[in-house]
Amino acid sequence: MVIVEHGKGTNMTGGMAMMTRAPVLLHELVEGSAGVHPDRPAVTHQDRTLSYSELWDAVQAAGSGLTALATGPRSRVAVYLDKRPETVIALFAASAAALVVVPVNPVLRARQVAYIIGDCTCEVLVTTPERLATLGDVLPQCPSLGSIVLTGPRPSDGAGPVAPEGVDLLWWDDLTAAQAAPVRPSIDLDVAAILYTSGSTGSPKGVVLSHRNVVAGAQSVNAYLPNTCEDVILAALPFSFDAGLSQLTTGFLVGAHVVLLNYLRPVDVPRLCARHGVTALTCVPPLWIQIADVAWPDEARASLRYFANTGGRMPRTMLDSLRALFPQASPYLMYGLTESFRSTYLDPREIDRRPDSIGRAIPNAEIVVVGADGQPCGPGETGELVHRGALVSLGYWNDPERTAVRFRPAPGALDGQTLTDMAVWSGDLVRLDDQGYLYFVGRNDEMIKTSGYRVSPTEIEEAAYATGVVRDAVAFGVPDDVLGHRILLVVSANGSTGDPVAEVLARMRTMVPLYMVPSEVVVRDELPRSPNGKFDRTAIREDVLT
Repeated sequence: MVIVEHGKGTNMTGGMAMMTRAPVLLHELVEGSAGVHPDRPAVTHQDRTLSYSELWDAVQAAGSGLTALATGPRSRVAVYLDKRPETVIALFAASAAALVVVPVNPVLRARQVAYIIGDCTCEVLVTTPERLATLGDVLPQCPSLGSIVLTGPRPSDGAGPVAPEGVDLLWWDDLTAAQAAPVRPSIDLDVAAILYTSGSTGSPKGVVLSHRNVVAGAQSVNAYLPNTCEDVILAALPFSFDAGLSQLTTGFLVGAHVVLLNYLRPVDVPRLCARHGVTALTCVPPLWIQIADVAWPDEARASLRYFANTGGRMPRTMLDSLRALFPQASPYLMYGLTESFRSTYLDPREIDRRPDSIGRAIPNAEIVVVGADGQPCGPGETGELVHRGALVSLGYWNDPERTAVRFRPAPGALDGQTLTDMAVWSGDLVRLDDQGYLYFVGRNDEMIKTSGYRVSPTEIEEAAYATGVVRDAVAFGVPDDVLGHRILLVVSANGSTGDPVAEVLARMRTMVPLYMVPSEVVVRDELPRSPNGKFDRTAIREDVLT
């Protein structure tokens, strides 16, 4: 028997290791670019920039510190920080230490943070003194927690935050000053990260990602964008969101420069684009709606090479506005879910022919549309999108029941095959055209049945946007004894004069069949969003129905 030792390119001794092969593990995305582009900028936050060699040195140092804190390989490390260099370092240092990183969205409240730490039994928490102060009442509910690492300057007077009883408290410079630790072996099927969904129904689900998932995702996305070492990527989405983490992985794979943005105001986006010469920007539709409303000076738009959409279908009117705003930039419309990172994208050359499409399968993925009878659908038929391939995650953490529902073999396995790879069944309904392009119809559990028709909320929202009266729009069905469901549309007005309710209804009556016209339109100043920037449909429903 021949045993091949893995991981020859990695060390945590503080020296530079030149990788001679393609990255296999999460931290090797940084290591590889440090070997090829050591002096190029890797990450910038405000006035601080780390080169790839500096970032890799910091990842190795922090990895040694985390190795000393954790009880063993694959222990979980929660990172509860806003975007800053230490956040990026901690994410990749966990991988270098053969640990599992759990990015926690910085906008979550104490109870939600404690749930995540407790659910996946995190042993280490990386956070700030200010955030630790908000967690004082809930951390005692997390018995697995053994160490807390605080970023920022250490108080000179010795005063400072206090950790829960039995939990060690140390500062970032303590972590990075740890003696170099021996490399723990990992393989690509080991768990690299756990990303928690927003939990719009029930408790949040921890999506378990292997190193293979994350690295294959970076390689696949870069195959069609494609990013290069000359690109400047603005990271506007949270790293706890798969698309946000992907900004780091796709950028680091090719040695691009990633600029960190803690999104506060829409005007911050064009300001940073102008300052850093941003070439690549990915957002979710509600975020695009906000930032498209602000002024974009010529210097903010001049360098943009592409803009991309993920996390939901972009309304046609918004796509048209962005193409007019960025005429020199290529639009990439992408579809994905946390359970498989990315599934489809629309080639920019197809935008004018099929602007409503979510495209076709990304490289190294197979997409099947499956009908209610369990058989693949043909052109024109609607069915559930099923994703098979290297990006399909390992399931939900500590949740075999929900894993069994969502992760199942795709139809069409070979006869006689005793073991089959798992596919992720998205729960999203799509339609396939005769050229293999996909069109999003709606969520299987959000479809509205009214007057005998099945109606997609997305189609109603598209019509509402097209009226030109609304800024945000969310539609859902409300049980009705006569209709089955009546359609309720919740909007925020775009500031135009007149009665927005009357104008929306009047214009929609000319655009859609009468059964699709909402029975009620509710106007709010703002519509709540989830931590990932998507519309919080559960909160919106509760707001208007209670």
